[in-house]
Amino acid sequence: QVQLVESGGGLVQAGESLRLSCTASGTIFRVNAMGWYRQAAGNKRELVATISSGGRTNSADSVKGRFTVSRDNAKNTVYLQMNSLKVEDTAVYYCWADLSVTHWSSYRPYWGQGTQVAVSS
Repeated sequence: QVQLVESGGGLVQAGESLRLSCTASGTIFRVNAMGWYRQAAGNKRELVATISSGGRTNSADSVKGRFTVSRDNAKNTVYLQMNSLKVEDTAVYYCWADLSVTHWSSYRPYWGQGTQVAVSS
């Protein structure tokens, strides 16, 4: 079985920084893309940033220039460095990974439990 466990969330003031981490553990054949989504109260879950196994990144326009996604393939860990946080960044942040636990044809997305990020003015 696979678990994606996030850490690093918390309550901060606007302008401050947080770094989220997510590690995929368990029996894993291969991890493809990893990334972060978020869901604010009353909103749908939206993409924040993703990173491919080769390091190609994609991020939402709302976080470009402020958030940086990175990964450590050896540790099956993805990070989200969040700088210059804004009140509108307040959300539950979910880690996801496209991975296979058996072989090359069995990839599917896995989700973490979410970690709260609250930004106060």
